[in-house]
Amino acid sequence: MDWTIYIVSAAFFILLIIGVPVGFALTGIAMLGTIFAWGFCGLYQVVSTTYSDATSFILIAIPLFILMANFLERSGLADDLYEIIYRWSGGLKGGLAIGTVVICAIFGAMSGVSSVATVTMGMIALPAMFKRDYNKDMVLGSIMAGGALGILIPPSIIMIIYAGIAEVSVGKLFMAGVMPGILLSLLFIGYIGVRCFLNPQMGPPVSEKYTLKEKLQSLKGIILPILLVLFVLGSIYKGIATPTEAAGIGAFGALLCMIIYKRFSFENLKSALLSTIKLNAMVMWIIIGAACFTHYLAFIGVQDVVQEMVLGLNISNWWILIFIQALFFFCGMILEPAAIITLLGPILVPIVHTLGFDLLWFGVLFVINMTMGYLTPPFGFNLFILKGVAPRSVTMGDLYRSVIPFCILQAIGLALVMLFPEIALWLPNHMAN
Repeated sequence: MDWTIYIVSAAFFILLIIGVPVGFALTGIAMLGTIFAWGFCGLYQVVSTTYSDATSFILIAIPLFILMANFLERSGLADDLYEIIYRWSGGLKGGLAIGTVVICAIFGAMSGVSSVATVTMGMIALPAMFKRDYNKDMVLGSIMAGGALGILIPPSIIMIIYAGIAEVSVGKLFMAGVMPGILLSLLFIGYIGVRCFLNPQMGPPVSEKYTLKEKLQSLKGIILPILLVLFVLGSIYKGIATPTEAAGIGAFGALLCMIIYKRFSFENLKSALLSTIKLNAMVMWIIIGAACFTHYLAFIGVQDVVQEMVLGLNISNWWILIFIQALFFFCGMILEPAAIITLLGPILVPIVHTLGFDLLWFGVLFVINMTMGYLTPPFGFNLFILKGVAPRSVTMGDLYRSVIPFCILQAIGLALVMLFPEIALWLPNHMAN
C-alpha cells in the first residue's frame, strides 16, 4: 500500500496538469488500479459500490436545484435585483459594490452554486461599475467574493453532498450555513464601506436620485422568488418535504415565476434545460469519479491507515482540526468542492467525529474553506469564471490582486466560526428547540 498511494497520487496530479477533467482522471486511475491489484473481477466491487453512491435519493435534489436556479435567472431576477440595489444603495460611497455583494448573497440562496452569481454579476454589475469610474480592484473583488457565497448560503449543492457523506440532516446543515454566510457578507460589506469612505474615488456615488415610491416599486420583482426560496428551505427544515421533494417544488415554482413575469418562452425553457443538463452532468461525473476513487483507496487500506495515523498523533485535537482546514484550503485551489468532499469526506468525517467535534459545524468549516479556494490565486475557479466574461482590459494580474483583501476577510471569518462554533450552530439548535 505504501508505494501504491504515491504512484496513484503522482498519476492523478500528472493527469490534472495535462488537462484531463477531474472526473475522468479519478475514474481512470481507480479502474486501472483495481485491475492491477485484483484483475477485472475486482471492478465489480468498485463499480457496484460506486453505483450505490451515485444513485442515492438525496442526489436527485442537485439537478432540481440547478433547474430552479436556471428558471429564476431567466425570469429576469438578476436585472430586477440590480435595479433594486441601484435605487436603494447607488447614492452611497461604494454603494454599487456593496449592492453586488448583497445580490450575490441572494443569488446564493436561489442557486446553490458559485458560478451563477459570478457570471451574472460579471455581465451586469461589472460594466455598470466601470462606467461609473469604480476602482478596478473594488469591482472585480466584490463580484468574485460575493459570487463565492453561493456555496455557503442555503440551499447549497455542496452541503447536500456533504450531508449524504456525513449522514447529517440537510435541513440543519442548511440552517448552519445561514449565519456564517451573513457574517462573510457583512465582512465584505464593511471592508467596501470603509475603503470607499476613506477613499471616495474607489466607489463614487451615482448622481441619480429616486423617491421612496420609486424605491418601493422596485421591490415587486423579487417578492415571489424570495417567498419561493423561504418556502423551499422551510419545508426542508420543518420536515414537510425531503430536500429532493422541496427542490422539485422549487423548480416548478421558479417556472411559474417565469410565466407570471412574462419571461417564459420555449427558447428560455430549452436554454434552462440544456444548462441544467450540462452543469449536472459535470457535477455528477465528478461525484462518480471521486466515489470510485474513494472506494479504491478503501480497498487498498488507505482510509484505515490515515485514520489510525492521525488519531495516534500525540497533539491537541485542535491542531489536527487546523491541519485539516489547511488541507481543505490547499485542495480548494486545484479541485472542485464536490470532488474534495467526495474524496476526503469518507476519510476525515470519521476522524472528526472521533475527536468529538460537531459534524454540522465541521461541514460549515469545509464550505467556508471552499469559498476561499474559489478565490485564492493562482487556480481559484472564480478568477477564471470572471475572466471569461470580463473585458479584455482586465488581466489575470488584476484579478489576482483584487481578491487578496477578500481572501484575508474569508480567513478571518473562518477563524471566527472555528473559535465560536455557535455562529454556525445557534440557528439550527434554536429552531430545533
